[in-house]
Amino acid sequence: MTQNDIIQKTSAFIKQEFSDDSSGHDWWHIYRVWKNAIAICEQERADRFTVELAALLHDLDDWKFNENEDETPNRAKAWMESCNVNSEMIEKVCEIIMHISYKGAQVENKMKSLEGLIVQDADRLDAIGAIGIGRAFAYGGYKNRPMYDPERSNKMHASFEEYKKSKSATINHFYEKLLLLKDMMNTGTAKRIAEQRHEVMLSFLSQFMNEWEGKDIN
Repeated sequence: MTQNDIIQKTSAFIKQEFSDDSSGHDWWHIYRVWKNAIAICEQERADRFTVELAALLHDLDDWKFNENEDETPNRAKAWMESCNVNSEMIEKVCEIIMHISYKGAQVENKMKSLEGLIVQDADRLDAIGAIGIGRAFAYGGYKNRPMYDPERSNKMHASFEEYKKSKSATINHFYEKLLLLKDMMNTGTAKRIAEQRHEVMLSFLSQFMNEWEGKDIN
C-alpha cells in the first residue's frame, strides 16, 4: 500500500468509527483537524504523512471516551499495524497521540516533534472560535453539565488527574481551557489564526453575560 492508500483507508475507517458521535468529537471535527494540519504542515515544512496519520487517528484512544484505559494508543497502533505501517512511523505517530491532549492549565506540554506540534495546533484551533463555542456546548450537553453556574469558580488545574476529574460548567471551561489556547499555539501559522478566533470567543462571552444578567434589555 502506498502512503496515499493508507491515508485514504484510514480516513474511511475513522469516518465510520466516529459517524454517530454527538460530543463534538465527531468525524467532522477530525476532518477539520486533518485538513488544518495539512495546511499548517505546508507552511511549516514538516513530514506530511506523519501529520496526516496522527491527525486522523488522534481521537481514537482519547481518554475522554476510554476512561478506564491508560494513555497508550492501542487502537491506533493496531490500526497502523494492520496497514503495514513501519514500526518507526508507528512509534512516532503514537508519541504524538499520547501528548496531543490538553491536560490542564499548569501542566507542561511534552510534545517534541514538529509534526506533533502541528497536529496539536490543528486540534486546538478546532477548540476555539465559532466552532469551538459550538463544540464546547455539545460536549457539555453530552456530559450533562450546566451551561453556566455563577456559584462555581474557575480553576486552573495543576495536574492531568485534577483536570480529568473536573465537572465544570461549560462557561467555566472557556476560562479554564479555551481562552488559554491562543497563547499555547506552537507554530506561527496557528498563532495567527488563533488571534481572530480568540476574539470571537471574547465577544460571545461578553454577550452571554449581558444576556444572563439581563443587561441587554432596555
